[in-house]
Amino acid sequence: MARLMKVEAAIAALDAGGIVAVPTDTVYGLAAEVSQPSAVARLFTLKHRPEFVPIPVLVDSIDQIEFLGVEWPDEAQGLADAFWPGALTIIITVPHNLSVMLGGEGDTAGFRIPDDDMLRRMMAVLGPFAVTSANEYGEMPCHSAYEVLERFASRDELNGAIDGGERSGDVSSVVDLSVTPWRVLREGAVSSAELARVLD
Repeated sequence: MARLMKVEAAIAALDAGGIVAVPTDTVYGLAAEVSQPSAVARLFTLKHRPEFVPIPVLVDSIDQIEFLGVEWPDEAQGLADAFWPGALTIIITVPHNLSVMLGGEGDTAGFRIPDDDMLRRMMAVLGPFAVTSANEYGEMPCHSAYEVLERFASRDELNGAIDGGERSGDVSSVVDLSVTPWRVLREGAVSSAELARVLD
């Protein structure tokens, strides 16, 4: 049964291929190491998430994105300089094997650096995380570790949750740079006007 975890125990669980609920700068997320494809696959099972809905990647640096074999475009760097760390997910073209693991129907993936020191320290140790909001697909996300444990009490796929207190930040905006012209797929913490000032 999933339980509350200290950061050190969560790092060990993730490194062993587990799934841990983590506090982010927006809401609680279900995290798996990108380097553990079987754990990423279990994220879809845990959430009942359709495989055509891709899971975004959280990183602690641009270097971690490039380490995945991703070519980081200048437009993305401009947005990163303006809004990261923060609630903006940037979708770009990625190698086919990475896109297949993360789900979706095209060779793209979304990335962001979260504005949360603890989460970034964990990724500095382990590498990039595939992270999706802590909820069953289509339901409201969880705002506390206790809510996560209650909702997923019967699910063996979840190892545990880190208690980072209440988290109820604005959802991340999602901008797709893999198409021309670029487009906003979800407007959240960063407005379309702010994105346009950087990109245009």
